[in-house]
Amino acid sequence: MNPRLIKILVVTLLIITIAGAITLYFLLNNTSNEGEAMSIDDIVKYSYTTEEIRTDLNDDNFVLIQFQFITNSKDALKEIEKREFQVKNEFIKLSVDLTAQDFQKNLTELENNMKTAMNAHMTEGQIVDVLIISKVIQ
Repeated sequence: MNPRLIKILVVTLLIITIAGAITLYFLLNNTSNEGEAMSIDDIVKYSYTTEEIRTDLNDDNFVLIQFQFITNSKDALKEIEKREFQVKNEFIKLSVDLTAQDFQKNLTELENNMKTAMNAHMTEGQIVDVLIISKVIQ
């Protein structure tokens, strides 16, 4: 057999073997949890509870509210802790036109709006869910 042909076959086999090994490594060590529900331990591990936020409403009432942000990683958790001032700012912006009645009916919409607004700021991971854990209307 031609020595040049043997060299080409050996190099080709090496490239295929290396590509296969790299592919296998990434398939077996995939740390992405996309499509999988987070365990309760992960939810607790990656959760951040804000301070209570107070703001006035459009109907001369005020609300005292507290959020729980669930992130998808340790880096995202650290980032949302640093961004609490933006959380307060986004909530105040979202609540400008809200009334006490809105806080009785549309809490899911408010949670989704907060999630969307804060994910726009996030650079290290993302917010998976936002929960209202305390709410007082006066």
